[in-house]
Amino acid sequence: MTKLSRRSMLAAVGAATIPPLVAVGARPAAAADDVYPSNTALYADPARTEGVHYARRFRRHAALDDSEAPGGSFPDTAVLALHGGGIEPGTSELCLAVAGYHPAGGATGGAVHDYWMFEGLLSTGNGDLHVTSSHCDDPVALATVAGSRRAVSLHGCSTDAAGLPTGTAAVLVGGRDAALKAALLQAYATAGIPAIDAAGVPALNGDDPANIVNRTLRSAGAQLELTTPLRTQMFGVNTRAGRRSSTLPPFWTFVDATRQALAG
Repeated sequence: MTKLSRRSMLAAVGAATIPPLVAVGARPAAAADDVYPSNTALYADPARTEGVHYARRFRRHAALDDSEAPGGSFPDTAVLALHGGGIEPGTSELCLAVAGYHPAGGATGGAVHDYWMFEGLLSTGNGDLHVTSSHCDDPVALATVAGSRRAVSLHGCSTDAAGLPTGTAAVLVGGRDAALKAALLQAYATAGIPAIDAAGVPALNGDDPANIVNRTLRSAGAQLELTTPLRTQMFGVNTRAGRRSSTLPPFWTFVDATRQALAG
């Protein structure tokens, strides 16, 4: 008899049991600033072509279930960038690095995590491709998160949206995973990265149960909202083509702190 890996079983179960975001026959309303009410609606738009207007990248790692350790041995963390590429610049590169891969290619050493990202490829107007986190219904993204014990999502925000003074470089830490939030806030404080508990910022707190980052095995994840000034200082050439090969020390300081929290 062929022995299925625990990860394969989780993926199959997760894909089969992920609840729909809306009732059958209904369509979710687009978020206030969104053109599309879901990824499915975006993918169905004949005016949008994958590989031309947008891209999806992901990696799910092989796993074994023959470990004698409790629960077996399998990747248990998913890293997401729902608005990568030109939508929220810098989040694609951060997603890869937090997952254990250099944005320019190759693993960086240490643990690797599953990841999924959606990227805007337009020369302008990438904001039209933004789908709010609670409406993300990409089947690969949902299955990846549903089979993970933990998840962390990378986002970009303006200082205005965060309620911060212009020029403030900071990360807002939200989501429903209280333990992971606490570990991230501590790791950023130790690394000297200004970090704020997003619980006091309703628009960015990431605590909606329907938010894909909270659709893990434990129904909880962590959402990271990096202000534009913080992301800007991470790259020498802040363009979609240039960021991958021009990461600066602040980028790696943030990545290392995030990975340390995930290792706990």
